[in-house]
Formats: sequence, structure tokens, C-alpha cells
Amino acid sequence: MPDNVASEAQPAPTTTNGAAAETKRQRMRVLISALGMLPVLLILCIGFHVLSEGRFFTGQNLGIVLQQAAVNTVLAAGMTFVILTGGIDLSVGSILAASAMAGLTLSKLPELGMLWLPAALLTGLGFGVINGALIALLRLPPFIVTLGSLTAVRGLARLLGADTTVFNPSIPYAFIGNGSLTIIPGVASIPWLSVIALLVILVSWLVLRRTVLGVHIYAVGGNESAARLAGIKVWAVLIFVYGVSGLFAGLGGAMQAARLYAANGLQLGQSYELDAITAVILGGTSFVGGIGSIWGTLVGALIIAVLSNGLILIGVSDIWQYVIKGLVIIGAVALDRYRLQGSART
Repeated sequence: MPDNVASEAQPAPTTTNGAAAETKRQRMRVLISALGMLPVLLILCIGFHVLSEGRFFTGQNLGIVLQQAAVNTVLAAGMTFVILTGGIDLSVGSILAASAMAGLTLSKLPELGMLWLPAALLTGLGFGVINGALIALLRLPPFIVTLGSLTAVRGLARLLGADTTVFNPSIPYAFIGNGSLTIIPGVASIPWLSVIALLVILVSWLVLRRTVLGVHIYAVGGNESAARLAGIKVWAVLIFVYGVSGLFAGLGGAMQAARLYAANGLQLGQSYELDAITAVILGGTSFVGGIGSIWGTLVGALIIAVLSNGLILIGVSDIWQYVIKGLVIIGAVALDRYRLQGSART
């Protein structure tokens, strides 16, 4: 009898070991999810530093990377709000151009020049709200609406400048485009563009993670029908997220105008929407909505900036840069698919 009892009790250690192994795997998944694409960013930085013979980790080059990442970070932050609801905004590049053109045109008027910055922001907000209203109230597909806006707003941007480049070398608040905030006098500083981008990320995080509105945004992306049944005003949430996307695109236009002292309705902002979408997906936000992190979006935007900068440093031609960026976009979508399958399995 004791032998039988002992033999029946033998599987217990195996069960305990299996539970421990599963717990370990769960912890590993949580760690991988928390780190996201940060290890990839670090590997890219180290790799480009080695391949460029020590030119990547220099103060001047890191400042350039931060400047290059700033506008895309702002656009990607707005895109994160939209994609979290399961939508898409293909018009942010065109809205950026139209906002920059509107702001620069106003900046050349002596009486109203100081209002160019709010004008750029309001231009972006207006286009974003129109997109949101068409999607939320008329139930039109986000892809079709924003694809149409991409073309229509680009045309308006060209009309604002009579299809020419608008210059203003004395534009007010130009420091935000080319100045730096001193951290340690004579030792360390950070571009104002990067400061603005970080503030946008911080405000976005507060809205998404510390407000009821943020909970509603995730709920709409997770299951729009269930959110509607729960009493959430889905139409208001959708107008809000597209308004935010437009507002941040307007801010991006103001940042570009202050940096370049010029804007062109045809060329400015071309393909920026692709970089923004790629940054969001690389950062862990799912195309289907309801899953994502604004800090992940920041890492995704930095990856794109590091990739662009590093390829130039090691002498990769402009043609191959386009090829590599295209592969990164495909890889980002494939990664999103893999993450969704992994979450379904668990």
C-alpha cells in the first residue's frame, strides 16, 4: 500500500516543474513585451558606430539623429491615437505641408506674422477634424477618407503658395527649428525640435494612460461594437483621435517651417505618412487596434532615424536606402502579424 501511494505521488514534481517552466516563459514574454524594439535600436546604433568607424556616437551626429527623429515622432504620436482605434491616417504628410504653407504665408504679413504658429496648428486640427467627422458620422472607411485627403489637401497646399516655394528667413519663433536647449553650459544641449517631440510623447502618454478618454480609445480599438454598447461615444472618440493626428501634423509643419525657413506645397511632407505608420507598428501598436504604447512609438521613430542616418554614414546610395526602408515597412507589418498570432496562442 505505501508503494502504491508513493507511485501515485511521483508525477507531482513533474507537474511542479511544468508550472515553473510556464511561469518562467510568461515572465520572459512580459520582459520581451516591455523591452519591445529597444534592443533592436541599441544593436543598430552599435552596428552603425562600428561600420562608420566611430562616427555615429559623436555629439554632432547624435544631435542630427534627434533632429531627424523629431518631426516623425510628432507625426507618429498622432498616428498612434488613430491606429489604436483600428484606423489609419494617410493624409498627415499633406496636412503637414498645408499647415507649413499656411503658417509661412501668414508669417510674411507684418500685422499677423506672430500668429503663424497658431495658424499652422489650427490648419492641421481643422483638416484632422474633417477627416474624423467623415469617418465617424458618415461611417466612411478611414483608408478611403484619408487617401482622398492625402490628394486633396496636397492640392490645397500647392494653392496656398501658388505652386511655388514660400520663403521667410525672419520667421518668428525660428529658434524652435534650429536652436537648442542648454542642459549643461558648454557641454550638453538638446535641439528644441527634440524637446517638443518629447513633450508631445509625454502629453500623449498622459492622455492614453492616465485619463478616461485614453481608456475609451483603447476600448474602441479593442471592440467598437462592445464600446458602443458600454455607452462610449464612439463618434466623439474617432473625431478626437483624427483631430489629434491633424493637430500633431500641423505642429510637424510648424517645426519644418521653422527649421527650413521655407515650405513647398508639392514636396514638403512627401511619404511622411509611411515613416509615421512604420514607427507606430515597429513600436508595438497593432494595426487592428486596441494594443500599443506611445513609448514604443518613440522607439520606432528613433529606429527609423538611426537607420536613415546610419545608411548615409556608411555610404549606402539613395536608391538602396529606399529599398531598405521599403523592406523595413514590410517587416514591420510582418512583425505585427507575428505578435497577433503570438497573443492568440497565449
